[in-house]
Amino acid sequence: MKFAHQLLAIVALAGASASFAAQPHMEEALNHLQKARNALEQASSDKGGNRVTAIKSVEQAISDVKAGIAYDKANASPEEKKK
Repeated sequence: MKFAHQLLAIVALAGASASFAAQPHMEEALNHLQKARNALEQASSDKGGNRVTAIKSVEQAISDVKAGIAYDKANASPEEKKK
């Protein structure tokens, strides 16, 4: 779970400078997380349960990034909505 918190912090920092109209950092983070999940799913399963835990953590991070993007869109300032 510590990994998930660290990953979420990195994702949040990456998205902090993203603008409303285009969120390239959040989208890039989402893309990297999806690639990480795919790689973990293709890895052999003999990892003492850690692979499964990592997949769950990455899936939670994907969900959180999507929620962050949605929140930003829903809470945009009037200036941001004009972009």
